[in-house]
Amino acid sequence: MLKGEAEPGEDPQAVARREFAEETGHEAPDGTMLELGEILQKGGKTVVAWALAGDLDPAAARSNTFEMEWPPRSGRRRAFPEIDRVEWFDLEAARTKILPAQVPFLDRLEEAVHPI
Repeated sequence: MLKGEAEPGEDPQAVARREFAEETGHEAPDGTMLELGEILQKGGKTVVAWALAGDLDPAAARSNTFEMEWPPRSGRRRAFPEIDRVEWFDLEAARTKILPAQVPFLDRLEEAVHPI
């Protein structure tokens, strides 16, 4: 299985909850997940996202790790956190931090929460 990819027949929301837990060290809060649809990134990867209300102390987040050879071609393997930190941003700041291809997720969230 590729990271974040659903196994055949696996519920995509279950995958999102699993990824949240792996990347933050916290279970996703209970509640109804707001589907934000999908986008296609420049590299061809399709990303599906949901929003879910909850409360998470960024300082308490702990990411899982992955291993890679480092430095390259050294023969040594090191573990690194999958994410380096968790932070909360308002929508305006988030638009400057997120990958440009993922900005539509923020637009969809804003429209769902504050419809015009």
